[in-house]
This record gives sequence, C-alpha cells and structure tokens, in this order.
Amino acid sequence: MTGEHAKPPVKLSLPLEYQQDLFNELRSEDELVLLARGLGLLRIVINLLHSFDAAGNNLIVVVGADERENGWIGEALAEHAVVSRSPTARGLSQVNTDAMSVGTREKMYSQGGIFSITSRILVVDLLSRLLNPETVTGLVVLHSERIVATSIEAFIIRIYRQMNKDGFLKAFSDNPEPFTTGFAPLASMMRNLFLRKPSLWPRFHVTVAKSLEGRKKAEVIELEVPMTDGMRDIQNAVLECVEVSIGELRKADTGLELDDWTLDSALHKSFDVIIRRQLDPIWHRVSFRTRQIVNDLTVLRSILHALLTYDAVSFNKYLDTILAAHQPPPGSTRQNQSPWLFLDAANTIFETAKRRVYSGKTIEGETLVSSSAFPDSLRPVLEEQPKWSLLAEVLEEIEQDNYLNPKPRDDSNGTILIMCSDQGTCRQLREYLQNMHVHPSEESQEVDEERKPSAMFMMRRKLRNYLDWKKDFARVSASLFTENQKVLDGFTDQRGNTNGYRGKGPSNKRRRTRGGAASAGAGRPINGSLQMAEYKESQVASLMADIQPTDADALQKDEVAVDSLDDMEEYFELYDMNDLLVIHPYDGDMDEHVLEEVRPRYVIMYEPDAAFIRRVEVYRSSHEDRNVRVYFMYYGGSVEEQRYLSAVRKEKDAFTRLIKEKGSMALTLTLDGAAPTDPQEQFLRTVNTRIAGGGRLAATAEPPRVVVDVREFRSSLPSLLHGRSMIVVPCMLTVGDYVLTPTICIERKSVRDLISSFKNGRLFNQAETMLQHYKHPMLLIEFDQNKSFTLDPFADHSFEKSIKSADDSRDLQSKIVLLTIAFPRLKIIWSSSPYQTAEIFAELKNKQDEPDPVKAVQIGLGMGEDPYEQQSFNTTPQDMLRAVPGVTAKNMMRLILEVGDLREVSNLGEEELDEMIGKEAGRQVYRFFNRSVFDD
Repeated sequence: MTGEHAKPPVKLSLPLEYQQDLFNELRSEDELVLLARGLGLLRIVINLLHSFDAAGNNLIVVVGADERENGWIGEALAEHAVVSRSPTARGLSQVNTDAMSVGTREKMYSQGGIFSITSRILVVDLLSRLLNPETVTGLVVLHSERIVATSIEAFIIRIYRQMNKDGFLKAFSDNPEPFTTGFAPLASMMRNLFLRKPSLWPRFHVTVAKSLEGRKKAEVIELEVPMTDGMRDIQNAVLECVEVSIGELRKADTGLELDDWTLDSALHKSFDVIIRRQLDPIWHRVSFRTRQIVNDLTVLRSILHALLTYDAVSFNKYLDTILAAHQPPPGSTRQNQSPWLFLDAANTIFETAKRRVYSGKTIEGETLVSSSAFPDSLRPVLEEQPKWSLLAEVLEEIEQDNYLNPKPRDDSNGTILIMCSDQGTCRQLREYLQNMHVHPSEESQEVDEERKPSAMFMMRRKLRNYLDWKKDFARVSASLFTENQKVLDGFTDQRGNTNGYRGKGPSNKRRRTRGGAASAGAGRPINGSLQMAEYKESQVASLMADIQPTDADALQKDEVAVDSLDDMEEYFELYDMNDLLVIHPYDGDMDEHVLEEVRPRYVIMYEPDAAFIRRVEVYRSSHEDRNVRVYFMYYGGSVEEQRYLSAVRKEKDAFTRLIKEKGSMALTLTLDGAAPTDPQEQFLRTVNTRIAGGGRLAATAEPPRVVVDVREFRSSLPSLLHGRSMIVVPCMLTVGDYVLTPTICIERKSVRDLISSFKNGRLFNQAETMLQHYKHPMLLIEFDQNKSFTLDPFADHSFEKSIKSADDSRDLQSKIVLLTIAFPRLKIIWSSSPYQTAEIFAELKNKQDEPDPVKAVQIGLGMGEDPYEQQSFNTTPQDMLRAVPGVTAKNMMRLILEVGDLREVSNLGEEELDEMIGKEAGRQVYRFFNRSVFDD
C-alpha cells in the first residue's frame, strides 16, 4: 500500500476533480471529512473501501452506517469488484443482530474483509477480544456529527486507538451544523474522534466550484408559484400564532438564552426540539402553560407543512384531528386547552380551511352576512393546490419537446423524474396525474380535449370520504367519551363526591365553537372549551347531493392491493424507460442512486431541496453525454421558500465558522487514547495515602475490574468506567447489571426504567434475586445530567383533583418506600449523572476484591441453562404484552415462545389462544384485540 500507486490496481468511479483530490487525501492520512450535503459523500466512502477491499488481507470496520446505507454500500462494492475484476475482493459483511452466534462472528473476523457492525455488538466484541483491535486494518466512521464524548461510538474509537496505534481512522460527515454549537466545537469533536486534521469541503470550495461549474451545466428552469388567497391567509395566521407563542415563552422567565427564540428560527424543523432541550434541566420548574406552548410549537410547525403539501380536504381533516386531540380530558371543568386556539388568528385558520372545501349556497340572490352563520345547505368549493396545474403544464411542455425533438444525441432516457418531500405527496401526485383528465360531469366528456387538467374528480372523491370519516369519527368519539365518563362517575361515587364537580358553570353558558356550525347542546362537559363543529343533517345531505358519484367514477379502476401474478406472462412486461414517469421522495444519499439508475432527461423538483440540486450538478458534471433539464418549483413568499433559503444560509455560515476555527485551532498531540501506562504512575494513582505504609499494595497489583451486563452498553456508563482506567468485562448476567466485587451487585435504573419496572413488577423480582445471591445488593437510580434532578410529583393544577387517583401507592416515591420496607438489606444509590455514578463505583471498589466474571454469569442460572438464551427477546414488546388484559407473568413466556411478534398475537383466533394460555385468559386477550370502537 506504499509505492504501488503509480498504476492504480483498481478502477474507481470518481470522475470529478474534487472527488479525486479528496480520495488521495484519505489514502495518505487520517482525517475528519466534512463535505457539503449533496456532493456524494457515500461515493467517496465506497471507493475508499473498494481500494482496500481489492488489495485483500485487510480487516476494515464500518461504524455508524444505517440499514439503507449498508444495502447501498454492499451493492456498490459488489459492482466495483466485478468492474475491477478483483479476485481478492470480499464485499461487505453485515453484523447487525444478536442472533448471530459468537462462534460465527469470530470465524468471520478471522477471515478478514469489510464489516459493518452495529455499535453495541462491536464494543462488546472489542472488550471481550472476540475481535482483537490489533488485527483491525482500519476504522471508517460515518455520521460523525452524532458522536459525543459519552456515546458508544466514541467508546469504540478509544478502545481501538488504545490497542492499535498503526491502523487508520477516517471519519465522515455531511452535516456541518452540529460542529458549530458550543465552545470550540470542532476541537472537541476532533478530540472525541482521536483525529488531528479536519478536511472541509463546502460548495464554495474552489475545487468543488470548478468541478461543478466548469463543464456543461444542467439546464434549470425556476418556477415561482403564487399561493392562493386562502393559503396565504392561513400561513399568516399560523405565523401569528407562532409569534404569540414565542412571546409567551419569553415572558415565562426561564432564565435561558432567548436570542435564538425568533420567528425566523421557528421555521427550522428542529426548533421545538432545541427549545425542549434547553428547558430539560429546569423542566420540573416550568409551568404547565409553558410546557403546553412548547408542544404547541410542534403542532403549529406541522400545520405549516401540511398547508403546502396536503390538498384542501386532507388539510381540513388534519385540523379536525388537531382540534379533537386538544379537547380537555373527560370530567375536567378547568380550561387547559392550548392558548393559541383562542386567538383570532386560530379562528382564521379553521374558518379559511373550511371555506377552501365548501361554503354556503346563495338562495334567491341573498348572500351570507357572516361566515359563521351557515345556512341549511352547503356547496362544494374544493380549492386545488396551485402547483398541480403548473405540474400539468410542465408535463405538457415536456411532451411537446419530446415530439419536436424525438431523438436527442445523448445517453439519457426519456424518463421524467418528479421529486417531492414524502410518500404522502407521492401518492397525492400519482392520484392527480391519473385523474386530471377525468371530469365528473357527463357533458364534459365530449369536450374532454378542450378542457384543462383539473383535480375536481379527485377532490370530489376525497370530500365524500371525508364526510364518511367525519360521521364515523363522531361515533367513535362519543363511544370513547361514554366509556370514560362511566369510569369517572364510578370513581366519584366511590369517593362520595356525588354532588357533581365543583366550579361547574351555569347550564346556559355560551361556548365558543370552531367551524361556525351549530353546536350540539350535550356531550362534552361545559367548561368553556373549544369544540369541534357539528353539522346539521340538511347541510351534509345537500353537500353529498352535489358530489354524488357519476358514470366517470364507475369507469375508474380500483387500486390493486394484492396481485397473485398468475397471468404475469400475458399481462405484464417491462416499462419502456422513454415513456416512464417516476415519482420519488427525497431520500438523502439514496437520491444519487435513483439518478444513476433512472438516468432522467427531465427532473421536476416539486418542492425545493438544496442537497438534491447539488446531486443533479454532480450527476450532470459526471456524465457529459447526459443532458438534464430541471424544473424547480416553489411557492413564492411562503414558508417553503424561507426554509430553503434558511437551510442554505445556515450551512454556509456553519462552514465559514469551521474554517475560522480550523485556522486558529491548537494541535492536540495526545491522541493515542491511552490511560497512563507508567506502572509507577498507575500505582501512585490508586494508593490510599491515609493509611500508614501506603495502603494495601495488593489492591494496586492490577487495574480494577467491573463485570457489566451486555444490555447495559446502550448507556454511557461503561464508557465512563473504561475512561477511569477500569477493565470492563461484558457478560450476559442473569442477576444485576454491574458486579463490582464478589459481594456487591448493582441494578441500574434510569427514571424511565424505574417507572416501567414498578408498573410491571419486574423490580421486585430483581431485588429478590439479588438478595439471594449477594451480600450487598444495591439499586442505583441514575438521572440524566441534562434533565431535571427530581422525583417530586409536581402537580399540574389545571387538572381537576377528582381525576387523580386516591391510591397513593401510584406515586413513585411511595413505591420506593414500599420497596425498602419489603427489602431492608437493599441499599439505594442516588446519582445525578453517569459521571457521578462512575465516581461512586470507584469509591465502592476501593481496596475490595475483584469479581469473578465466570461466577457472575453462573449466578441465577438453573441447571444446564444457557445465559444467552433470553437475549434475543426485546423488552419493549414484552412490556406492551404485559399491559394486555389476560396476560400474566406465567402465560406470557408461553406466548413469547409460540408467537413471533405482537401483530401475530393480535391476529390469533380465540381457539388458538385457548390452547396456549387457557380459556379465560384467551377470551380476555381475544376480546381486547377484536373489540370495535364503534360499538356502544
């Protein structure tokens, strides 16, 4: 691998200059590569891996790749091996499941090759020496922006660098924004990755710009689509609600930095997540109203997205579900709905959304005085999305272009590729394109060619489905409310509170109702809350009469859900690529794959995406013989346009900051990841000087050792213990999570785990088994350092006290007290963070004997029982199964062994369940899964 590069031994697919320069850099030295989105990061990685794969006798480990990337890397490496005719190339091997036995993994590692291993399996294999770090040729880390000091990937890199000083280490990322938050973020990230050199490749890099702009560029046609008046009104109203919500957050006096809490930042898709992360440390001191507003920001952002992507009927339906979800709990007499729902802007949102679907009919020349006074009859309006008609015009233009220029001299297919944001938009466009020339009225069929494309047929069908859904939705809501009310009535009767709720308003109190229709007089508690609009039968009947199915509906084919393909040879054939129209959602690096496979001549970007524009630039520059015309569509003056411009600006600013930091960054020299290796220094670090003579020398003869359950490697604690020069021994433990000494066993619980363990009773069983086998059993309750450190039940006084349970045992603190009463020998350790936990473990192990891993594994096992037998069962589905009526601790294991997953359990017949778990339990489980919510 040193002087043999005069004539490259393998064929690479890197046609552009910046790709070749970056590849040569990576072959010569270890570095962190930060590449702008859309410039083909995975292509660089694949060619790098192939260059090592073709050489043979290498063991390369890929960390951080997800399932899709593994599939693409494996396929691309196989193609490269065929093209290069490399007999030693092995391709990619995936190790991504616990079901693969230890012996199988050991054999695979010994043979060498390229392995993509999930982080949890890799760290266990490295610590147990199943995979010897010294035999690894190199480590390739993807998505390095996700790596923090306590992450499992940083743990893997530290182990690798401690044991292997010669192997290479390459890290990659195409997301520069996370590298610019905090103090000296790039230097901190380089320290976590044990790398010295960052390599930055923004779009404005000289070599990148020369590569993409020097050759023949793609033809781009920018199409600005004006929004309708209704869409603009709704968008302005939503933005007003967002602005008011942010203003309320600022008034809350949280003591946090509020400079970024602006309307412009609120348009970014991670704004609500950032606010929640900032509030996490003081979440227990934040008022209920503030928490509610934080959740409201997520809802308002989703409304903005739905406005531009959903059709008018689906958007109105979505608003109905939001309003239903914000109803107060049954029995509550206090107002706890979101504040934004009471703004005039919110009224504008709901009213305008309905006017886009239907409006009141004018009778004998009279017009409606106000939009809130609906008459007895309605007429459909069914406003279409402006982009639909423009899309039809673009397709017609492409068709004319193909007719006038039938045989272009290039290597492109005549395929039209339409790119949009998600699968829902793909389905919507497919339905529109299939039905845009179908008109509901019979008269229009005769002059079909003279009519413009229209979505009227599709929208009428959607409105019929919406009215049917509305009817069923009301029935389900009433059924669930009645059931909940019965429970509440029974509860208040038990407490003797038969005089009704205190504070109930008078029976004739007016209620504000969204939608403007007449509200039902009964059903929900009278608490001044916003209600969903309920329609008169005459209104629905008049609307249904206008949108009745016509002969055109009968001629349309039904959607084929399942096809047996029995007559495949007679009716099926491959599509002609020149006549194909492909609708595909944006999918990150996979879009590059789509462009290479489809080779489109026309690309319609239905929604803007900066990364995809660069992918088209790379694709066009890489293939001089393929012409591409791109239609770039966006709503002018919309949130969509602002998001696009904001994303481009943020990426450019992030790279600018990184370039400045790189210019002034200090060079870190201690990058081998090793703890102090001098024996005398290790001895001095562990000696206790408070005891005359320097303490027990036997305690410092070897580093402290901790036996850790393999399931605990999802947390950061094993990494922190390893960082404190402890030997971490991964084992499959039956009793406890950590064994510190022969007498000390610790069960670690986060607050979330603690609550679930109390609910299903698992904690009592774990405490009992620890008491049987260990002299000093301990329960460690560990909090997250970034979240509030409290167990106090901070009550939200906005809820009625009568809803709260009278049973104090449901309180978490009471359950902990009951646990200590039941097991007096059980010690409880409180830790504010994993860092403090590591310090506590070091104190507990001070001058104690080391644990025996073999004994720790054998404790709690029955005769001949395999400790790895239970590891393939997921705990989350087990917790869900325990909550099903009829499932007990005794019959649950039978269900787990007999049935593959929860879906199969829900589809079992009553007789099958009777045979497995008994008649009564089987009947309860069957009724739970097969009960209809429409029944009273």
